[in-house]
Amino acid sequence: MSFKVGIDVGGTFTDLFLWAEDGSVGSFKVLSTPQDPSLGVLEGIRVMAEARGMPLADFARATSLIVHGTTVATNAVLTRNGAPTALLTTEGVRDALEMRRGIREKQYDNRYQNVVPLVPRRLRRAIAGRIDFRGEETIPLDVESINRAAEDLRREGVTSVAICFMHSYANPAHEREAAAVVRAALPGLFTSVSSEVLPVIRFYDRVSTTVLNAYVGPVLRSYLQNLTARLADTGFAGVLLIMQSNGGLAVPAVTEHLPASTLLSGPAGGPRAAAVFASAQGHEDCILVDMGGTSFDASLVRHGAAALRHDGEIDRLRIALPMLDIVTIGAGGGSIGWIDEGGLLRMGPASAGALPGPACYGRGGERPTCTDANLMLGYLDPAYFAGGRLTLDLAAARRSIDELIARPLALTLEDAAAGMYRVINSNMAHGVREITVKRGLDPREFPLVVAGGAGPLHACMIASELGIPTVIVPSAASTLCATGMLLSDLQHDFVRSCVGSLAAIDPQRLRGLLAEMAAEGERQLAAEGAAEIDHQVALDLRYLKQYHEVTLPVGGELLAAGDWHAVVEAFHAEHDRLYGYQLKAQGTGLELINVRVRSLGRTHPPELPRLAPGGTDASNVRKGSRRALVPESGAFADVPVYDGHRLLAGNIIRGPALLERTDTTILVSAAYTARVDEAGSVVLRAEG
Repeated sequence: MSFKVGIDVGGTFTDLFLWAEDGSVGSFKVLSTPQDPSLGVLEGIRVMAEARGMPLADFARATSLIVHGTTVATNAVLTRNGAPTALLTTEGVRDALEMRRGIREKQYDNRYQNVVPLVPRRLRRAIAGRIDFRGEETIPLDVESINRAAEDLRREGVTSVAICFMHSYANPAHEREAAAVVRAALPGLFTSVSSEVLPVIRFYDRVSTTVLNAYVGPVLRSYLQNLTARLADTGFAGVLLIMQSNGGLAVPAVTEHLPASTLLSGPAGGPRAAAVFASAQGHEDCILVDMGGTSFDASLVRHGAAALRHDGEIDRLRIALPMLDIVTIGAGGGSIGWIDEGGLLRMGPASAGALPGPACYGRGGERPTCTDANLMLGYLDPAYFAGGRLTLDLAAARRSIDELIARPLALTLEDAAAGMYRVINSNMAHGVREITVKRGLDPREFPLVVAGGAGPLHACMIASELGIPTVIVPSAASTLCATGMLLSDLQHDFVRSCVGSLAAIDPQRLRGLLAEMAAEGERQLAAEGAAEIDHQVALDLRYLKQYHEVTLPVGGELLAAGDWHAVVEAFHAEHDRLYGYQLKAQGTGLELINVRVRSLGRTHPPELPRLAPGGTDASNVRKGSRRALVPESGAFADVPVYDGHRLLAGNIIRGPALLERTDTTILVSAAYTARVDEAGSVVLRAEG
């Protein structure tokens, strides 16, 4: 018997999904260990081995694949605990990292302060030498100043260096020479070179991304080496793959070289799993929401693939690597309720995390959280939380809500808890609007796929506020990101700048860039053992004199034929879809900015189990009833409780009802009816 394991380390819980060779699966959650996330990973593996009735060493040896999504790089940035980093850059642009784009982000906020750069000014060294935008050297590189800088940085205790020179996307010679000098002078130092990380125009995007890569590099490298050693100690000798921000997998060596590619590693597996479960209901598109213990993530799936973006920010720091288009807000089971200066009830973004956790965990937490409110409202069974592994303290939850919410607002305990529930639901609905309404999409046209241990308790209310008629709660909802990791492909993204009027671009030059990137992708994928390799091409185009470009997927046959007319027509249509207008009638020309290649190494994902048919009647799996709030009426009632693990395909349950599982509880509100499909998903449809 062999096993495959997906692992997603979150802020509160580490989620694990287990697939066995006999087709059986299992979802597991253990508390995260922020001080050393690998400890939580090892604890999760121990729990899985125990569940299979196997010694840890035997289970580890039988595990052929582990796919791991990590928040190590993300946390290093958010907590500013990355490596001491220096920057070597072109003379005259030393302060570009701090000047950013010269645009004030909040124009009318007189208390606004610029983000503090990851590299302080004393560690930014200006190096003489210049290459122009054509790639021609105008000033020779001052190698001696690099040697002097290296000696100074040694004394400063720097462990990572970012190298980013002007126009290195056109000619990387100076950067390569500088990197060679630094590596020779400071062996063992982590070096991040912009022409290797992001060889494109726009200097600030490039320098910021390169610095981020350097800042998290030593931290991620140390973590992966530590994790690999710990896994080897258990007897694991299989393949370890790391989830990247673009939704693809890579071997640890690749992510150690480009650690910034893991800054959204944790939630990146979710959209792939959401696409699989939504397709079982005949949907190519869906909205995924994932409510964990600390945060709430919302993302979009179109035509079976996750929506991507090529620029973004993490804690106000610019990053221009391909990543899933995910909106994250501070709304989770551990989100703390509080009262602002105006006397209004607020939820989050601060979280109780794993330690001390919500008040009801009994681990020292004293502030009221979303989980405490859900317990108060009757949605959680204090004796069955996490399958009974953790007994919740109802008295502690009541005490925290009473002291910090109910009394200050002159509310009853029940009204205070109901208010906390409504506020956090509204916050999450706003997060969904960020990826739909603000992008010109109507959320009512998409089914809502719900993930996370806390998400199914709030799904109906989020959907009701947005007018979404269909909600899908997958069988692996609480560990959906970990599940999606086992369903994902190996993937690497490449980009090269190729600036000029589209009509004047040399097709031979364009095909050469594409061939160069495809060859690099094939080398990496072959080294990772991929047998089936596919390349996807996209062009970053814009109308002449525009600032922002549109990324347009282009078929290889069009490029091979040099059919610019078809490309232009496709761009007009896409621009019109995104922005509501096009300039075709005016005859405005197009400008090419970047060429992109995505190289995919097709994996053979495991088959997820199917449920046996069981008819529409689910009365035989009813466990009893519990007094709980019915959100539509705002009143408490005796709500039937069902064993979620014994439901069969075809079972129908009309709300209000609670479907309890060891990993989550699903609230079927009064306005929805639940039906179980063959994939094990609970599909909730609004009445009428």
